[in-house]
Amino acid sequence: MIRQGMTCAASVAVLALISAPVAADVGPLPRADIYVLGEVHDNADTHAMQADIIRKVSPRALVFEMLTPAQAEAAKAVDRSDAQAVAEATQWAESGWPDFAMYASVFAAAPDALIVGAAVPRPRLMQAMQDGTAAALGVDDAALWQVAPLTKAEQQAREAVQAEAHCGALPAEMLPGMVAAQRLRDVDFARVTADAFDETGGPVALITGTGHARKDTGVPSYLAAARPDLSVVALGQFEGDTAGAGDFDIIRLATPADRPDPCAAFAN
Repeated sequence: MIRQGMTCAASVAVLALISAPVAADVGPLPRADIYVLGEVHDNADTHAMQADIIRKVSPRALVFEMLTPAQAEAAKAVDRSDAQAVAEATQWAESGWPDFAMYASVFAAAPDALIVGAAVPRPRLMQAMQDGTAAALGVDDAALWQVAPLTKAEQQAREAVQAEAHCGALPAEMLPGMVAAQRLRDVDFARVTADAFDETGGPVALITGTGHARKDTGVPSYLAAARPDLSVVALGQFEGDTAGAGDFDIIRLATPADRPDPCAAFAN
């Protein structure tokens, strides 16, 4: 998974053609059961847009890629308008995600919504990397959230995405495992989001990286297959060029973040 210092624009390169207009801001939103709101993790502008959308759609649940269930439970006990209190309750500073100041407005935008954590535990990610995505799913999940084998072309394309996202620094033998872990996250995020809808009646907003918001390969693709009863709107946010970015309902160009070269860490 790409975190601080790496852009989601890099992590979703060249798998499919854009199927939605590109805009600097999001206009009127269609009604939906689930809003999959993609972000560039270390870009504050993308989080401000997520917060704006949340205020407009008033979700009954907010699902966070960044939170474990325990962190989500801790967040329920504090005032969401108090950024410091939320950050401390969730132990955000130790999480490895970008500064909580970027996410504070997202939490505050839905003060009464159920907070849900969708972070995938590391042991399950490691199992997926070693044995494949399907092996890391429980029996019940595997039956509903089916993970079909990728064609050779699909596998190569997704491995290329992972290679680019990690600045070409990963050994080739690691790439299949990275693809499997990414798919596991997509399935888990879809499952947890659907469960949140069933619990609250929706709408539900999922806060996640833009790569996971893709309709063709990400969370929406699994929701469409397993829960076709749910209507989904997928937002992809990017910096700069969006050529070949993927399939979304809405694509937005964000103001680029001022950051060091994300590939510098791999050069050491």
